[in-house]
Amino acid sequence: MKLASRLEKIKPSPTMVVDAKAKHLISQGVDITLLGLGEPDFGSAQVACDAGVEAIRTGLTKYTPPSGTDELKTAIVEKFKQENGLDYIKQEIIVSCGAKHTLYNISQVLFEEGDEVIVPAPYWVSYPDQILLAGAQPVFIETQEDDGFLMTPENLKKAITPRTKGIILNSPSNPTGAIYTRKHYEALAELLRSAPFWIISDEIYEKFLYDGAGHTSIAALDPALKEKTIVVNGVSKAYSMTGWRIGYAAGPKEIIQAMGMVQSQSTSNPSSISQKAAAAALKHGHPFVEGMVKEFEERRNLMVKGLNGIKGIHCPTPPGSFYVFPNVKGALGKKYAQWTIHSSLDLASFLLEEGGVATIPGEAFGAPGYLRISYASPREALIKGLQKIETALLKLT
Repeated sequence: MKLASRLEKIKPSPTMVVDAKAKHLISQGVDITLLGLGEPDFGSAQVACDAGVEAIRTGLTKYTPPSGTDELKTAIVEKFKQENGLDYIKQEIIVSCGAKHTLYNISQVLFEEGDEVIVPAPYWVSYPDQILLAGAQPVFIETQEDDGFLMTPENLKKAITPRTKGIILNSPSNPTGAIYTRKHYEALAELLRSAPFWIISDEIYEKFLYDGAGHTSIAALDPALKEKTIVVNGVSKAYSMTGWRIGYAAGPKEIIQAMGMVQSQSTSNPSSISQKAAAAALKHGHPFVEGMVKEFEERRNLMVKGLNGIKGIHCPTPPGSFYVFPNVKGALGKKYAQWTIHSSLDLASFLLEEGGVATIPGEAFGAPGYLRISYASPREALIKGLQKIETALLKLT
């Protein structure tokens, strides 16, 4: 029997494909250093774990309202007010099964056949596929390394058409670590304020900022932008709670209610236990976040220095997230044994199979010639991975 034609538009997540292949090699006894998946190696924040255990002990294991518990929504409202300068009411908040699920709900509610959605590249791998599943078309804006991988007003203006229904902003960025400062957003604000389309602001990495950088939500610039922005966040990264699957969004009430309706007919509520844990994390998990981010800044410095010491690689210093995005164009065109490195996809395969280190090729993010390398791993693994990358690249001539 034939599957639904919509499946022809999408592909499996490249990060998950690489991770699965790497773990298959590990199961066969191959020594693989995993630097691909974006998952903090820290245990989940202890306050969250304690709250989750207590939820089980006290019987909080039943259905909750489909769009989230009152307690968690209250914690999210307070988080936005205290940390982002944004005022929402609980009816403007939805809790979903991870930020990816939140973004999927947004696409299902806002986009349809004939719509275009602007996506600056490099982009997170799931943005285009979620847009395509909604029947719309992603329109990519190619950003440049020399500009810090940031979209400019000029290239934004060129991408807007009468069919534009939305734009996805991601700051700090996965995969580049780029951040849009208040100054950058103000340069884009005139276009965004007057244009008749929605802004989706993915802020899942907002806590991962270095060198004294601060986070700005575009919704906080002025009320006109807030009225057309859906802010997406979650607890997966900041509190190392990837497996708990809690994401959330804030935005105009009619959009949030529509997302709740879609969610009520798909997953219904996120885990009651995870919601209890997430509320505790948002209220009491700040010391955990500060400690983890401090360690990640040291790891970032280690990776940037190490990669820039390897011939054929140039690695900019990312101001945010927990990825480096090195330029590997200097390794293209080289050969070793049966390998010819035509692309960063070839290089990632070579590093995995010949070097024993898992990275993600830039093609997955709309940026050929680069690799995404996660430093959300212990320093020993990072040092080992750097050594493996250098050893493998020395084989290429």
